[in-house]
Amino acid sequence: MKKRLTQTEEFEILKLVLDKFLWLGFAVMAFGLYEMITKTVNDGIGYLIAGAAILVLFMVIIVKEYELSR
Repeated sequence: MKKRLTQTEEFEILKLVLDKFLWLGFAVMAFGLYEMITKTVNDGIGYLIAGAAILVLFMVIIVKEYELSR
Protein backbone atom coordinates (compact mmCIF):
# COMPACT_ATOMS: atom_id res chain seq x y z
CA MET A 1 0.00 0.00 0.00
CA LYS A 2 1.40 3.34 -1.06
CA LYS A 3 0.58 6.38 0.98
CA ARG A 4 -0.35 9.39 -1.15
CA LEU A 5 1.08 12.77 -0.25
CA THR A 6 -1.19 15.73 0.14
CA GLN A 7 -0.79 18.65 -2.22
CA THR A 8 0.79 20.70 0.57
CA GLU A 9 3.35 17.98 1.30
CA GLU A 10 4.21 17.67 -2.40
CA PHE A 11 4.70 21.41 -2.64
CA GLU A 12 6.97 21.47 0.43
CA ILE A 13 9.16 18.73 -1.07
CA LEU A 14 9.23 20.61 -4.39
CA LYS A 15 10.42 23.75 -2.58
CA LEU A 16 13.22 21.82 -0.86
CA VAL A 17 14.44 20.34 -4.14
CA LEU A 18 14.15 23.64 -5.99
CA ASP A 19 16.15 25.36 -3.26
CA LYS A 20 19.09 22.99 -3.83
CA PHE A 21 19.11 23.68 -7.56
CA LEU A 22 18.92 27.41 -6.94
CA TRP A 23 22.01 27.19 -4.75
CA LEU A 24 23.85 25.26 -7.46
CA GLY A 25 22.99 27.84 -10.12
CA PHE A 26 23.89 30.69 -7.78
CA ALA A 27 27.25 29.08 -6.98
CA VAL A 28 28.12 28.77 -10.67
CA MET A 29 27.12 32.38 -11.29
CA ALA A 30 29.10 33.58 -8.25
CA PHE A 31 32.15 31.71 -9.56
CA GLY A 32 31.62 33.45 -12.90
CA LEU A 33 31.59 36.82 -11.17
CA TYR A 34 34.79 35.90 -9.35
CA GLU A 35 36.39 34.91 -12.66
CA MET A 36 35.32 38.23 -14.19
CA ILE A 37 36.94 40.18 -11.36
CA THR A 38 40.18 38.22 -11.07
CA LYS A 39 40.89 36.97 -14.59
CA THR A 40 39.23 37.67 -17.89
CA VAL A 41 35.74 38.97 -18.48
CA ASN A 42 35.02 36.45 -21.26
CA ASP A 43 35.55 33.44 -19.00
CA GLY A 44 33.35 34.96 -16.33
CA ILE A 45 30.55 35.70 -18.75
CA GLY A 46 30.62 32.08 -19.87
CA TYR A 47 30.13 30.91 -16.28
CA LEU A 48 27.35 33.45 -15.73
CA ILE A 49 25.51 32.20 -18.80
CA ALA A 50 26.04 28.59 -17.74
CA GLY A 51 24.66 29.35 -14.27
CA ALA A 52 21.60 31.02 -15.74
CA ALA A 53 21.09 28.06 -18.09
CA ILE A 54 21.29 25.65 -15.14
CA LEU A 55 18.65 27.64 -13.28
CA VAL A 56 16.28 27.78 -16.24
CA LEU A 57 16.81 24.12 -17.19
CA PHE A 58 16.14 22.76 -13.72
CA MET A 59 13.18 25.09 -13.26
CA VAL A 60 11.56 23.76 -16.45
CA ILE A 61 12.28 20.14 -15.51
CA ILE A 62 10.91 20.50 -11.99
CA VAL A 63 7.76 22.36 -13.06
CA LYS A 64 7.00 19.73 -15.73
CA GLU A 65 7.58 16.92 -13.23
CA TYR A 66 5.34 18.59 -10.67
CA GLU A 67 2.58 19.02 -13.24
CA LEU A 68 2.84 15.36 -14.29
CA SER A 69 2.54 14.13 -10.71
CA ARG A 70 -0.72 16.03 -10.20
